[in-house]
Amino acid sequence: MNDLAPLLTPEGRALLDEVRGTAPADELAVATRLRRDHPAPLVSAALAQARLRQRAVAKFGTEDAHRMFFTPHGVEQSTRASVAAYRAARLTELGVTSVADLCCGIGGDAIALARAGIRVLAVDRDPATAATARANADALGLAGLIEVREADVTEVDTSGHDAVFVDPARRGGRGRIFDPEAYSPPLSWAVAAARTARVAALKIAPGVPHEAVPADAEAEWISDHGDVKEAVLWFGTEPGAVRATLLPGPRALRGAGLPDPPVRPLGRYLYEPDGAVIRAHLVADVAAELDGGLLDATIAYVTADTLRPTPYATAYEITDQLPFNVKKLKALLRERGVGVLTVKKRGSAVEPEELRRKVKPQGPNAATVFLTRVAGAPTMLIGGPAAA
Repeated sequence: MNDLAPLLTPEGRALLDEVRGTAPADELAVATRLRRDHPAPLVSAALAQARLRQRAVAKFGTEDAHRMFFTPHGVEQSTRASVAAYRAARLTELGVTSVADLCCGIGGDAIALARAGIRVLAVDRDPATAATARANADALGLAGLIEVREADVTEVDTSGHDAVFVDPARRGGRGRIFDPEAYSPPLSWAVAAARTARVAALKIAPGVPHEAVPADAEAEWISDHGDVKEAVLWFGTEPGAVRATLLPGPRALRGAGLPDPPVRPLGRYLYEPDGAVIRAHLVADVAAELDGGLLDATIAYVTADTLRPTPYATAYEITDQLPFNVKKLKALLRERGVGVLTVKKRGSAVEPEELRRKVKPQGPNAATVFLTRVAGAPTMLIGGPAAA
């Protein structure tokens, strides 16, 4: 759908309310009924928008998602509301009152910034995307703080704003783009634009190579409920700093530049660091906090003899350590009546579902098996979440 205008009319808005929550299996019947009184293209557009809104609930929450407008690409690429709100709060703490939001997409970050009281210039070169961002600012009552401009971001003057936020497109016709210089616009352009502002934040893929981080930038990896969402390069904050930020919270672990942790034998507890900690290369900082070490020099599992609560890793109590052997694992699980089996892996080619099919867990008890390496050897560790 390239034209939102019909959906913004009273008839379009009434249709959106009517088709809200329509299940996929019911779409044909609903469409047939509604087409008796409404134009077929409008009914199709309303049902398509209803599907997008349902998908967007996970990112924006029920209330906002069912008031906003989306494009398929916009749902996929927009920032999760919790992450956008955290970033807006940090910019507010830095004294920012106006932001040039370049490559604004459907306006997810612009909405969070405006709700934090920040004036926003939201720019996107795609007409449908810019129209969607404008509709969202209006739908959420934020049009007074968000100016949406359809333009090429490389031609926009940002000098009148305290800060610049850039979210380059990281998907192309063939899917996800891994080379930062293949972003649109390229990361080098975004970095140059960032350096013209007092404060800047560049949203990038969490898998960005650390060597691609400019020396004058702070690098931050952000997770939400344990899922890594993005990396951000900050300018005008702490050059060279590295941090992992966990939401909700936020809880921030700032790197101390520690050397790699030592490799040691398995202790009673295994700690699985949060994904943001791993991406930020801060496993050593967590290991130091836990007085622990690594099971293998190349695997981001920390082991320790004592249980210490930390927000930066999940603790498991390990009961068994076995060389990788499916038959032995199956026998052990049967002996203990394990029917609920959680399979985690790091450094193993075996797929969790494949292992579950082979061991056929049955019984009333639960267990967690880790497929990993210990000092280079393929190993199975069996246990469960550690009691607090």
